[in-house]
Amino acid sequence: MVMNQKTRASVAVVGVGYIGNAHIAAILETPGLALSAIVDPSEAGRQTAMQQGVAYFADLSELLAHAAPDAVVLATPNALHVEQALRCAQAGVAILLEKPVAVTAVEGQRLLAGLGGHVSRVLVGHHRAHSPIMQEATACVTSGALGRLVCVTGSATFFKPDGYFSDAPWRSQLGAGPILLNMIHEVHNLRMLCGEIRSVQAMVSHATRGFVVEDTAAMTFEFVNGVLGTFVLSDCAASPRSWEQTSQENKAYTDYPQEDCYVLSGTNASLSVPTMRLHSYASDSQRSWWLPFETRTVAMTRDDPIRLQMAHFERVIRGEVPPLVGVLDGLRNLAVTEAICEAAASGTRVVLAP
Repeated sequence: MVMNQKTRASVAVVGVGYIGNAHIAAILETPGLALSAIVDPSEAGRQTAMQQGVAYFADLSELLAHAAPDAVVLATPNALHVEQALRCAQAGVAILLEKPVAVTAVEGQRLLAGLGGHVSRVLVGHHRAHSPIMQEATACVTSGALGRLVCVTGSATFFKPDGYFSDAPWRSQLGAGPILLNMIHEVHNLRMLCGEIRSVQAMVSHATRGFVVEDTAAMTFEFVNGVLGTFVLSDCAASPRSWEQTSQENKAYTDYPQEDCYVLSGTNASLSVPTMRLHSYASDSQRSWWLPFETRTVAMTRDDPIRLQMAHFERVIRGEVPPLVGVLDGLRNLAVTEAICEAAASGTRVVLAP
C-alpha cells in the first residue's frame, strides 16, 4: 500500500502498559502519524483513550470490526502476540509487534508462515536497532577499526522493584522472565555487533526472587565467525551496568555515563559501549601488553530509539521501506533465548540451527 504523503497514517495502540504508553508518546511526536484508538480491557485503557481524545475498544476484535486503522501497535502480553498479529494481518493493517514475536520459536514459525506476503509490513519492536549508539558501534566494528574481532563481554544487571511484578503478574510466570523480556534485546545487540550465534551455554538462578522464571543468568556464546562472548544478566542486582542505565537514551532511568555494558575486543583495538571509548595501539605492527594504548572517544549522537523506531514505522506503513527488524530477525533472537534456556536446563552446549 502506498499512502498519500499529505495524509497522516492512523495508528491504534493495543495495550497501555509501560511500553504501550511509550509508543503512544512516540506516535504523538511523529508528524506523519495520528493516534486513532486505544485497545485495552482495563479502566486505565479507557482513561488513556479519554485523555487522548481517541476511540476506545475493550479488545482487538472490536477495533477490527468497527474501525479501519492504517496500522496497529501490539504492546500486549507475549502469549497474545501470534494470534493478534495474524488477525491484524488478515485485516490488512501494518503492524509494530513488540518483542518477543512469540512465546516459543515454534509459535514464531507459525506466525512467519501465517503472515505470508504481509510479513513485509510487520516491524518487530527491537528498538535498540534504531539506536544511533548501536549503529555507530556496529559501523566501528565493520570498518575494521578493531582488527579481527576476538571476543565480547556484556552485562545487563539492574534491579526491578516489586511493583513491576505485582502490577503485571504474568511477568513472573512462564513465558516471561528476564531472559525472554530483557536478554532478547541483548541478543539482538550482540548479533548486530558480532554476527550470528552458533552455540550457547548457560546457568540460571531463581534463588533471590523464587519465581518460576529465573532472576539471574550467566551465559557464554560462540559466534559463527569464531568470536566468543560472555554475558551476565540479572533483574535483582543493584548495579548500573545495563543498557538503560548507561546509554542515556531513556530519560526514565538514572544515567551512569562512565559505565559500559559491552566491551568488544579485536586484534588491534577494543571498543567500550556505550561510552564509545576506543583503545588502540599506535601501530598495528607493534602490539603488546607492555605498550600503552592510544585512547579516544568515537563520535556519535544520542537520540530516543523508540521515537526513531516510530518514524521508521511510518515509512513501513507507507510502503517506502522494508522493516529494519523483521519477523525472521525477531524469530532468530527468540531462538537464541530458547537455546539459552535449554542450555541452562540441560547443562550442555546447545548448537543453534543455521
